[in-house]
Amino acid sequence: MPLTQNPAHPDAVIALPFGRMGLFCTDDVVLHLEYLPPETPLTPPSTPLCRAVAAQLSAYGDDPAYRFDLPLAAAGTEFQRRVWALLQQIPPGQTRTYGDAALELHSAARAVGQACAANPFAPVVPCHRMVAQGGLGGFAHSTAQDGYLLGIKRWLLQHEGSSRSARRHA
Repeated sequence: MPLTQNPAHPDAVIALPFGRMGLFCTDDVVLHLEYLPPETPLTPPSTPLCRAVAAQLSAYGDDPAYRFDLPLAAAGTEFQRRVWALLQQIPPGQTRTYGDAALELHSAARAVGQACAANPFAPVVPCHRMVAQGGLGGFAHSTAQDGYLLGIKRWLLQHEGSSRSARRHA
């Protein structure tokens, strides 16, 4: 049974170098991770899994090559899972375009972008590594250039050394 009685409230809210992140977990699996506004109050992890998630996210914040090892809940449609699997094949420091991914998946760039936006496990499943042909594209259902979400995407790409795209659009 999920620890989160109300899914609108995370089991923990942690501070990472790029911002606040909500952790939603059961005793056994990560249900989802959510980028939160910078003013969101912190809630320390109180369960072993939430503490492990927080520790691994912090390790990634220190080392962009860190490899996550977390039990992720089954989620998404078949197509979304195909996109998320493709995301996990993109090494840190590299990006792919929505269009290139769409060609590989025999789909449309917009569908790939929507699947990226629906990713419940960012940055563990690195949707920030998917960019538009001429820029960053959106991030977590946002295209607001001055919003905190695209700021997080820029930070993640710069952190991983993907600064070709991130610097051009900073």
